[in-house]
Amino acid sequence: MKIHNPPTIADPIGTYSHGVEAPPNARWLYIAGQIGIRKDGSVPPTVEAQTEVAWQNVVEILGAAGMKVTDLVKITQYLTRLDHFPRYAATRAKFLAGHRPASTGLIISSLVKPEYLVEVEAIAAKAAPAPSAAKAAKRPARKAAKRKKRG
Repeated sequence: MKIHNPPTIADPIGTYSHGVEAPPNARWLYIAGQIGIRKDGSVPPTVEAQTEVAWQNVVEILGAAGMKVTDLVKITQYLTRLDHFPRYAATRAKFLAGHRPASTGLIISSLVKPEYLVEVEAIAAKAAPAPSAAKAAKRPARKAAKRKKRG
């Protein structure tokens, strides 16, 4: 991934990048908004615990697709209270571990249920694997054989 923080605009004001360019021929993964709901359906009472669960869910979804946090290109986070942001950000930082995807944070009046305090959406992209040397070597030989058959 290529990060774009042009010197002609203000530096990012947080742990994000202004732009992130995905690699050519990337596989894309769009992750629906993840709330802090556990597999058993319970919802922790604090923003820190809900953030932890939401980000664990994001990591699990990435893993199911053969991706990692470093494949995140864009995240959008929704919080129901501005004073929750510092605690949210501290928990998020543990999961991002220095990775800085493009990011948007919004403070909204409510999520779909009043007990939900945070929601995280994400977009990831993973570079297509490079062809192996053996496969690359076979391609010209196959093309030459096809030309020989036609001729």
